[in-house]
Parts: sequence; structure tokens; C-alpha cells
Amino acid sequence: MRLFFDDAQRTHAPARELHNGAFTAYAETPARIDAILRAIGPVEMPQDRGEAPILAVHSPAYVAFLKDAAQLWREAGREGDAIPYTFPIRGRRPLDLSRIDALIGAHSFDATTPITPETWAASYGSAQSALAATQAVLDGERAAFALCRPPGHHAGADYCGGYCHLNTAAIAAQAARDAGIARVAILDIDYHHGNGTQDIFYTRGDMFYASVHADPKTDYPFYWGHADETGEGEGLGTTLNLPLPHGTTIDAFRTAQTTALDTIAAFDPGLLVVSFGADTWGGDPISHFSLTTPDYAVLARDISARSWPTVIVMEGGYAVDALGHNVASFLSGF
Repeated sequence: MRLFFDDAQRTHAPARELHNGAFTAYAETPARIDAILRAIGPVEMPQDRGEAPILAVHSPAYVAFLKDAAQLWREAGREGDAIPYTFPIRGRRPLDLSRIDALIGAHSFDATTPITPETWAASYGSAQSALAATQAVLDGERAAFALCRPPGHHAGADYCGGYCHLNTAAIAAQAARDAGIARVAILDIDYHHGNGTQDIFYTRGDMFYASVHADPKTDYPFYWGHADETGEGEGLGTTLNLPLPHGTTIDAFRTAQTTALDTIAAFDPGLLVVSFGADTWGGDPISHFSLTTPDYAVLARDISARSWPTVIVMEGGYAVDALGHNVASFLSGF
């Protein structure tokens, strides 16, 4: 399996995040990268495919915001990382905004996703890694892995959140469509629901999004990922959410994943994108499932058995000491 990673992805290193009412150390640390690289071995530097595939998913105004936010923050006399503190909860009017306080709130949905001067370069590298893995699969590889960091599945077309700035799974899926794949499916098996991915493709009939995740009645992101969310318009029936309770072990998770895979099979995709998060592991510091390291190989074998060309993009997983072993276990299933 070919593995892709851009070293610029290390540079995004916020100092802290607002979590449960207090500032804490930022959980999505660059140490995650080193842990994974130690376990999976050599990776390839992705070719730079430019901004066009990113702009096929994200709005130009949002991309410009990501590039400029840290500088605007400093020009406003602020220290540290740019963190939003006000949000347009009643709706987002098409206003001409220039003050960073307003811009960052309009393009964010939480306060856990700071922006640093290096955020754009790291996120851009993450997107290029996803695009390189997609191209490898389009060129005939059975499966390819993009070590995406920052992760992506919480980022919408014009907003960031959940440590995510550019939606790597969505960028990969859209690139496959633009390359001529008629139907693309995304299987999201991170602990948290990929609200951004769902939002981006919710009205699309050519993209199927299936997610196995913690019940949003109890877990972030709360406002997305409920079982009754099934798509709208041409996308009606192309979203499948399978929320699970705290303490979920491999048997229940595997059953839910099998349901997702069976439903994807009925959609008959030409390519599968897997949003893989290792925060389902029992010792993850911010999650509440109980999978073990060997379980990841089982889940991956079940996916691989379907024989779809598969792009795997890295999402969450915050128990750094175990992260590399969990990722390696998953990749071994392919």
C-alpha cells in the first residue's frame, strides 16, 4: 500500500483549546504524526495538485479566510492563536465582514479549532496527501493511505471545527468524481460524526455518506449525526448515520459497520473513501468506545473484502502512545 504525507503537516501546533469550559492543551498535537510514522514506515511526499481540488469543495471566501486569519488576528492586536468567541447562531446573513472577530465566528462552529500562522500550509499539505492517495487508487492501486493531519471530517464547505480546517475525505471524494468515477461512497468510522462531510454532500445523489459514531445525543458534534438524517433532494437516501452508545465494543461496532457496508454495496460505488479515526480505541482520552488494537485489523479486513478501490484518510485518535499501533493494525487489514 502506498502511504502519503507532507512534512508541512507538522507545523500546525496550537498551544491550547477551549474544552469543557476551560483552556486545555491542544489534543491534536504534531506528536500524533511521529507516533504513526514510527509504526507504518516510509511515506511518499505528495505531488502538489494546487488549490483547484480544494476549491471544488470549499468556498473561495473560506479558503481566503484560512490563509489570512492568523495575520488579521495579529493586526487586531491579539496574541496567541486565533480562537472564535462569537457565533451567528440565528443564521448567517450575507454580510461584508472584515473584522477578524466576526470572520472567525462566521467560519467556525466551535472554539476547539485555533488557527495559527502555519494552519493553512499544514491543512493544504493534508489535502495534497489525500489527493495523492486518491490518484494512486485511480491509477490502479487497490488501496492507498493519506496520513492527514490536521484531520478533516468536521470541516464544512465554509467552516472549520473539531480540529479540522479542510475536509480531506470530501476533497478526495470530489476529486474521484471529477476524474470520472460516477458514484463515490464515504465510510466514516471515527468516534465522532463527520458533520462537515455530511453537510457537503447532503443533497448529492452521486455521493453516499455512511457514518458509525458515538450517539450525538451524548457526544460532539451534537447537532449532526442522528439516525433520522438521511439526505435531502437528490441526496435523499444517500446519508446513513449509525450512532452507538458509550462503551461500544467490537461486536456492536462491527455489526454497525457491516450494515453500512451492505448499504454502500447497494449504492454500487466505483470508489470508497474511508475516514478512519483511531479515537474509538478504549484508552482514548476524549472518547468513550472500547475497541482494542487487534479490532482494527478485523474492521479493515471486512472493508477490504468488499473489493472496492479504497482511499483511506486519517481522522482522529488522541492516545498518542497507542496511536501508531492502532493505525498499523488497521492498515494491516488491507
